[in-house]
Amino acid sequence: MGALVSLISALVSGEAMAAVHRARTTAILYGLAAVFALCGVGFLIGAAYIWLAARYGPLATSLGFGIGFLVLAGLVLVIHKLTTSMRSRRRARRRQADMTALGVTAALALLPALAKSKGGLGAAVIAPALAVVAYAIYRENTKPPKPDPEEMP
Repeated sequence: MGALVSLISALVSGEAMAAVHRARTTAILYGLAAVFALCGVGFLIGAAYIWLAARYGPLATSLGFGIGFLVLAGLVLVIHKLTTSMRSRRRARRRQADMTALGVTAALALLPALAKSKGGLGAAVIAPALAVVAYAIYRENTKPPKPDPEEMP
């Protein structure tokens, strides 16, 4: 309740509007700084081109810059592809862990209902045991076979 009162009083006092104004001003200034930084990098690349063109000629310099930027673009794409696949595997593992936790939670939630059912305690013990056996069979059938070291040449 105290947090709600604090939030309402901040809104009434105009403190929230001041925070929004500061955040907007900061975002504009960072954007402006990024534009200036990009312009600076562009001029540095132009200066490097002029210097190398005077030294090696315009055609060789243009080819060098073109190949260099294409290599950089390829590196960016390869790195993106590698990180994307790593993230998707991490998400799949997290999703599997969440589903396992959900299954365990559901089983624990059903345990009191099974204990009170007609089967009594027997059903409460047998049902989870059958679930564990079924899960073990499932895991055994989904694992890729390991190569036998004796069969390898």
